[in-house]
Amino acid sequence: HGTVKNEDTFKTSPFHFDLWFYFTLQNWVLDFGRPIAMIILPLEWFPLNKPSAGDYFHMAYNVITPFLLLKLIERSPKTLPRSMVYVSIIMFVMGASIHLVGDSVNHRLIFSGYQHHLSVRENPIIKNLKPETLIDSFELLYYYDEYLGHSMWYIPFFLILFIYFTGCFTPVEEESRMPVAALLLMGPSSLYYWYLVTEGQIFILYIFTFFAMMALVMHQKRKGLVLDSNGLFLFYSFIITLVLIAVWVVWLWNDKILRKKYPGVIYIPEPWAFYTLHMNNLHAAKESL
Repeated sequence: HGTVKNEDTFKTSPFHFDLWFYFTLQNWVLDFGRPIAMIILPLEWFPLNKPSAGDYFHMAYNVITPFLLLKLIERSPKTLPRSMVYVSIIMFVMGASIHLVGDSVNHRLIFSGYQHHLSVRENPIIKNLKPETLIDSFELLYYYDEYLGHSMWYIPFFLILFIYFTGCFTPVEEESRMPVAALLLMGPSSLYYWYLVTEGQIFILYIFTFFAMMALVMHQKRKGLVLDSNGLFLFYSFIITLVLIAVWVVWLWNDKILRKKYPGVIYIPEPWAFYTLHMNNLHAAKESL
């Protein structure tokens, strides 16, 4: 399954507006909307010892996203390495499910005063826990949420997108243009990838994927092949995402508190850390007036 058949070498496919639309819509609603739904819906409907509305969003995401990724692979004009795709899908579901549990608890802790712009041990509701081994348990939960869950979720996610991207080339110059529908979807799609990279703290994974895409484009260009409309949509979305990340970093470059939480060479704050640090303080100040 890993080889490209001769008969489908020059096949092309039209822009998959339906799949890209559903993909973008469910990303915004089920992924970005998860924590928002958890916060705005009354606690009486979803008690703290039960799954929140955001958890149900996450469960739906864990089912719908792999299905859409598989449909995307099926529509590729090239025969792609199916075994690698299937293993990636399995890893994706495992990682997203691990993240579901860790993220559920971490976001529910907000109602108890947990502050995402601080580390686990620096949080007021955590640092005085007795016995202190409980703090280790919360750090383990954070590890499963932010590191293991994210790695097993996002690595196969970007790998599948890249595998699909390898089949998005055509020798026909006229097919290397995007329809209006693609241009309309590019903004929401790029903005979501910005959220995914910053909140997931996966800039290195994203930038390596982007560089691999650039290298492949240059390599195929020497063969006289250009990107079709689907490839252009994905490639330009990644370019706009990079611009949005740069703007985000420059805007928060001198934030001393966020700098303390993200001390490494790559400084890319999480949107939810920014929210708990600045927006919560702003709401508190308004309420005190």
